[in-house]
Amino acid sequence: MSWLVGTGLTRYGRHEGRGTLDLMTEATDLALADAGLARGDIDALVCGYSTTLPHLMLATVFAEHYGLHPRYAHAVQLGGATGFALVMLAHALVESGQAKRVLVVGGENRMTGQSRDSAMQVLAQVGHPVYEVPLGATIPAYYGLVASRYMHEFGSTEADFAALAVTMRRHAMQHEGAQFRTPITVDDVLASRPIASPLKILDCCPVSDGGCAFVVAAAAEGPHPVRIAAAAQRHNAQHVSAAASLTDFGAGECAAHALAAARRTLAEVEAAAIYDSFTITLTMLLEEIGLAPRGRAGALAQEGRFDADGAMPLNLHGGLLSYGHCGVAGAMAHLAEMHLQMTGRAGVRQARRAGVALLHGDGGVLSSHVSLVLEAA
Repeated sequence: MSWLVGTGLTRYGRHEGRGTLDLMTEATDLALADAGLARGDIDALVCGYSTTLPHLMLATVFAEHYGLHPRYAHAVQLGGATGFALVMLAHALVESGQAKRVLVVGGENRMTGQSRDSAMQVLAQVGHPVYEVPLGATIPAYYGLVASRYMHEFGSTEADFAALAVTMRRHAMQHEGAQFRTPITVDDVLASRPIASPLKILDCCPVSDGGCAFVVAAAAEGPHPVRIAAAAQRHNAQHVSAAASLTDFGAGECAAHALAAARRTLAEVEAAAIYDSFTITLTMLLEEIGLAPRGRAGALAQEGRFDADGAMPLNLHGGLLSYGHCGVAGAMAHLAEMHLQMTGRAGVRQARRAGVALLHGDGGVLSSHVSLVLEAA
């Protein structure tokens, strides 16, 4: 068992003139303040990677920059699943006795630190170097392919996908740190610029600058502890062309393992935070995990199931689709929001119930999965 005792989240969007280390620093300052700790209290550091500061030793670079002297330092690369994988690693370090307080941090100036073409080229490298990348596929193209197959298999429609984008935007409107806060409708999403059929631009998360940090501790210390009950991973084929299925990527198995380790069932989950790089990502993960029946996620969104006062509050900060996506720290914002929800500090976004939470992130094109189960203290 370990405890999430502090979180720090910057606003996401444009941070002109600020780099990876600056954004990681701001998030860390906020996390330590939230936990009531000083930098000298940290004995381990885990971080992700940065495409705008691709240093081979980012963990120790940040330790030097911030003035930390950890007994353990580690950087992890697992695409969009990295943030939750870092929390899983921190959880394991604490449970094994290797550390008492682990700083988990990610941040990147992905919006202002690189051109659009450069960002697209870097991200496209998750594709197979022989069978995919030379054909010019982009990340949205891979997900567009998956979305087309999903529509064929389960009868989902473009309007169903759009309904999830609308829900995420409605949630983001309540958070001052969100990159996009202008209300949108299903018709707005359907009429937005095509990116990779059937996905439109409002089906896709933005590119952002931002940072997020957590403190994971061995004891339920500080004013806002939340229990990390369990974590699990599942890794499918890395490349779409090698996947055994385009409609079952292992998310359900991963979440089931985490829930079993926590001695919980899906029926006990009161709030969720699910990775949403595209509306099809969110659709597939919700339905594969079992938080919505196949082909029904969009309809349930329209019915209010995923609102703060709904049966399954979901991504109440706006998710990647509207709060923003700055690389490793993108999905970390999901956990920062859940920490606020589970400690009753989410203000106007506060859910009715958030005592048991399930979080799930994926990396690549639904190729790597990490699930977390949290319990209110």
